[in-house]
Amino acid sequence: MTQRTIVVVGGTSGIGLEIAKEVVARGDRVVLTGRDQERAEAIAASIGEGATGLGVDISEPETIAASLASIGEVNGLVLAAIERDANSVREYDITRARRLVTLKLVGYTETVHALLDRLVPTVDTGIVLFGGRAKDAPYPGSTTVATINGGVEGLTHSMALELAPMRVNGLHPGIIGDSPFWADKTAALEGYQSRTPGGKLATMGDIVGATMFLLDNRGVSGISLNVDRGWRLT
Repeated sequence: MTQRTIVVVGGTSGIGLEIAKEVVARGDRVVLTGRDQERAEAIAASIGEGATGLGVDISEPETIAASLASIGEVNGLVLAAIERDANSVREYDITRARRLVTLKLVGYTETVHALLDRLVPTVDTGIVLFGGRAKDAPYPGSTTVATINGGVEGLTHSMALELAPMRVNGLHPGIIGDSPFWADKTAALEGYQSRTPGGKLATMGDIVGATMFLLDNRGVSGISLNVDRGWRLT
């Protein structure tokens, strides 16, 4: 089988890093990005042969094309860069809101735009945009997060139509039970677990598996895949 190259934006930590590791484990090459070049290179080296690290800050869209210039042919793209944010209408922080909207909506779009001449234009090429369940399950302080994740859904549909035969899909995780972010939030996790069918939350492994499915399955494009083990059914 021919070795493919997958770019993982936001691949230096969390779910993005786990995706990058899985890409290499299955025999493909990964280019993982993070804001800091040295950190990205160090993390790529820790994964081993087949991984390359690049410094790319997608919250600064004007710099993206130059930062990605060294990348060659691309067979798949995962946009997993996120920032945690708590913002409400009553106490609205314009600076934080603008940064997050820029990162996810403008930054995601410009990354695809900058790589278009290297993304192989066939149905075998998959693009995965990370959003989140706040798009339809908002919570206090999720004003910006809910808005941009709804925007990711619209962006998924638009790109899937415009970029065909390449496939574009959105992935929207719920609460991830084994994520480091939730490690010290036991009480909150127990509350979410109690409302999840089966009593267990989705895992990072579930998200990685869903990402690989969306990268690989030639029949799937333009969908928004919720990965939450049915949390919103109860």
